[in-house]
Amino acid sequence: MSGHLYRTLVVAKNQGIIMPRSLALIGFEPFAGRSLNASAEVIRLFEHTVIPGLVLHRLVLPVDRMAGPPHLINTLKTLQPDWCVILGEAKGRAAFSIERVAVNLSDFGIPDNGGHQPRDEEVVNAGPAAYFVSLPVRTLVSAIQTTGLPVKLSLSAGSFLCNYMLYLVLHICASEGLATNCGLIHLPVFPAQVTPDQKNVPTLELDQLYQGVRAICEALAQVSLSQPSPNRVAS
Repeated sequence: MSGHLYRTLVVAKNQGIIMPRSLALIGFEPFAGRSLNASAEVIRLFEHTVIPGLVLHRLVLPVDRMAGPPHLINTLKTLQPDWCVILGEAKGRAAFSIERVAVNLSDFGIPDNGGHQPRDEEVVNAGPAAYFVSLPVRTLVSAIQTTGLPVKLSLSAGSFLCNYMLYLVLHICASEGLATNCGLIHLPVFPAQVTPDQKNVPTLELDQLYQGVRAICEALAQVSLSQPSPNRVAS
């Protein structure tokens, strides 16, 4: 985003002028030796997508707990989007998983792409045990249900990089007073990611993943921000 446009948006927000909602759509590069990541491929399909009432910013992050966070935090602080939707890949899940909570636990079962493999560590030293996401999760469930695609609420974002990044952005928003509403959706893999010996792994077509995420974006474009959701500490 240019400096001029950024200043225009900030002034407009401060003066109460009605502006399009803004959404940062975040995905991740392939990891664990794979050549594809469902989240990155879905974001690629949004290159020419226009959603009325929404300014969409796309970002694909490295799967690296040291290299990834600065990119995401800089995006949030520079763009100050209304929404931040992180897309993760969850091989083995059969439905869109709308995550509800991020925990202050970094316990990687495999190394990330930078070779980091923390075990039993906190994401933020002495931070709260958990944060609830600040997206309207039931609205998102309903939006995907209208497409006929499978969707569920989830209480576990795992302890790998998706949970790490979700907890970190919720903590930054809470501790620094950013108004961005944040959350995470885990996606099933698509057929091109499954080898012949993995025929029992559930998949959705890539276009179906796109349609589900688009439904989420369209729903958020219509959600009232007059009373934005707080970043709530889970206790």
